[in-house]
Amino acid sequence: MILVALGANLPSPEFGAPPASLERALVLLDAEGVRVKRRSSWYRSAPVPPSDQPWYVNGVAEVATSLPPEALLAALHRIEARFGRVRARRNEARVLDLDLVAYDDRVSAPGDPAPELPHPRLHERAFVLMPLAEIAPDWRHPRLGLTVAEMLRRPPAGQGVTLIE
Repeated sequence: MILVALGANLPSPEFGAPPASLERALVLLDAEGVRVKRRSSWYRSAPVPPSDQPWYVNGVAEVATSLPPEALLAALHRIEARFGRVRARRNEARVLDLDLVAYDDRVSAPGDPAPELPHPRLHERAFVLMPLAEIAPDWRHPRLGLTVAEMLRRPPAGQGVTLIE
């Protein structure tokens, strides 16, 4: 199972408000050889760490691709750049954030040539776990051995996440 987390908290000049931008990002994945198999609803979440930024809109998609993790991550970064994303500071507001959360059961570490998998802060992010629980509650974290449902039994503290109706 290949999982991509999506998020935005600034409008895109070309694509509009965060929900519309995230919908467009899902469409653009296909042009990169990445097929969306299923996706979560959108969720509104407080910035992490807490700040005065606008709240985010987040979701998770299960995708299928023949691209290896490095090439998939490069494709995600190309899509972000198309939206005007510039990586200047960590945890800054953004028009689009696409994270490779998991790639099958691969486990890698910082310094490996491949992206760090699973995403190193996945289990600490309610804004990823809640949408992931919607599409794959039984997915098991390959490093921790816990399912999404089990990780949500001990939700990260202080992270407001609500379903957008």
